[in-house]
Amino acid sequence: MKSFFFSPKTPSFSTMTTSNYSLSSDPSSSPATSSPESSIDRCIEEAQALIHKWDSETSAYAKITSLFYDDKSEALHYIKCVNHLHKAMHLLHSHQNPLSSQKLAVAYNLMQMAMKRLQKEFYQILSINRAFLDPESLSTVSRSSTSVSSTISDSVIEDATAPEDDVRVAGDSISELEQVSWLATKDLRSIAKCMISCGYAKECLQVYRTLRKSIIDEGIYRLNLDKLKPSQVNKMDWQVLDLKINMWLEAMKVAVRTLFNGERKLCDDVFASSDSIRESCFADISRDGATILFAFPQHVVSKINKNSPPEKIFRLLDMYIVLTSLLPEIQSIFSFYSTSEILNQANNSVLRLSDSVRTKLSEFESMIQKDSSKSSVKSGGIHPRTVQAMDYLSILSDYSNALSEIFADWSVPPKSPVPEYLLESPVSDESSWSSTTPSFSARIAWLIFVLVCKLDSKTKHCKDGSLSYLFLANNIRHVIDTVQNTNLQFVLGDEWIRKHEAKLKGFLSKYEKLGWGEVISCLPRNPKAAMTAEEARVIFRNFNFRFEEAYRKQNLFTVPDRRFREEIRASVARKIVPTYEEFYKTHRTTVGSMREMTMYVIFHPDDVKEYLANLFFAGTGTNSGSVTTTSSSTVSSLASSPQRQH
Repeated sequence: MKSFFFSPKTPSFSTMTTSNYSLSSDPSSSPATSSPESSIDRCIEEAQALIHKWDSETSAYAKITSLFYDDKSEALHYIKCVNHLHKAMHLLHSHQNPLSSQKLAVAYNLMQMAMKRLQKEFYQILSINRAFLDPESLSTVSRSSTSVSSTISDSVIEDATAPEDDVRVAGDSISELEQVSWLATKDLRSIAKCMISCGYAKECLQVYRTLRKSIIDEGIYRLNLDKLKPSQVNKMDWQVLDLKINMWLEAMKVAVRTLFNGERKLCDDVFASSDSIRESCFADISRDGATILFAFPQHVVSKINKNSPPEKIFRLLDMYIVLTSLLPEIQSIFSFYSTSEILNQANNSVLRLSDSVRTKLSEFESMIQKDSSKSSVKSGGIHPRTVQAMDYLSILSDYSNALSEIFADWSVPPKSPVPEYLLESPVSDESSWSSTTPSFSARIAWLIFVLVCKLDSKTKHCKDGSLSYLFLANNIRHVIDTVQNTNLQFVLGDEWIRKHEAKLKGFLSKYEKLGWGEVISCLPRNPKAAMTAEEARVIFRNFNFRFEEAYRKQNLFTVPDRRFREEIRASVARKIVPTYEEFYKTHRTTVGSMREMTMYVIFHPDDVKEYLANLFFAGTGTNSGSVTTTSSSTVSSLASSPQRQH
């Protein structure tokens, strides 16, 4: 009995002596008129009367009535009497005489009855006020009301004569809902403080843990969060897991900001008198629910790391963003040493998600490098891998803030051997990846560089040099367009775009040189210069042959983008049509008679314009409707049939 009651001494009593302490509540009493023995007797008598009054085993009234709801003033007086009884027991223990032992036994029995009553009151307040002490209500209580609560509750406990005035003051500052919640919390706090100081913390905590843990468990259940093992997640179908992830994403903010935040607030308020108790209590009631919440991302990572498709990175990023955005609040809520395991679990989930994102992006890079498809290469069109990669990167750019954190320490790896012209190009210019460039931007630039290198390696399947450059131009144009029309423009910057546009012009220039260079070179530099009939015939004959050959070959290629197709057509036309038109006007009659003109002057300038205006038509699979069919066979037949009037 001694060890049970007298170990947790209160600070006020530890410095108290028998000679100078009085238990009398009457301020007029003094050591001269009231001895310690008489004060102890009065204390026990007063406590006995009040405790017996509210003993459920001896009073039918007490059995059906709540002390704290029947008379708040008497409830607070009850707490005060129990506290005084506890102090009296300390004094009796120090006397060490038979009479004191008898009184101590009486006081002990009274204390047992009082603690049983307070435990019941504690349970009733928690149960009855469940709706007002739910985490949502608790988490929305303003800071002002909390400060009012902590200030008034202490004073009210010490002074039971003016609770109504204090409540009225508090009611002026907080809402009705907050007031009910505050009053219930204040009562719980006064009971908890009394039971803890009297050595009955275990009984108090047993009630609190049972009721409040059920609140958290129910909250987790209502948020559709299940306790899952890694093996269960690994066996899940992707559709089911995706649904689980969506539920987790929706539940995170509610669980952290409402459920755990509200429970932490209540626990802090109720057990404000003992840091160690409120710490251990909150850890006990929150551990299971928090484990379900914060362990889930790690289970998902284990599933996604096992040969999952690259697009699963977006689910990892969704989880990373939600978790990191809530991490400061998680750190604040689970700041106790006893909850460090929970906090570590949340931090570990962030690390695992980060590592997995880096892994998935490396796998995506590897997938580009290993691509062996020859699709679109022979037609010069946009390779499916280019479309897939740029769609992937454009979506990634929407996560640029999160990815900047994840790739904060990423550096450009040493380059493997690549074609010389790429090394000299802006595509691989490392000056754009300086120490001031965000690492994520460098990571995206590197992935595009890897893509371009892979596309270049595919040009070995092109049998024509012009086709290889048209293929690269089509794909670089798609890359640039994707960057300019998505958040990639903010990730890579204007300088990156300018450099790649310059590279695109270089590819087009080489395409025109290889694809149309012989057509251009067969025309004289000065189309108006005087020449003999034979010289004019040779030029017309060469132009007819070179133009027909170039058109037949180039029209088999494709430029999928309409605007880009028009740009290439216009560029080729500018280099051919004006010169040919001047030469045609000046020398069509130079070749000789009408019969000779028909033989040598095959193409009218308008014919050249129309054919160039429909260049790449065969590869588009569409009919512009502007001219007749312009396949290579048409060019051949045109050369051997009567032409329009010259």
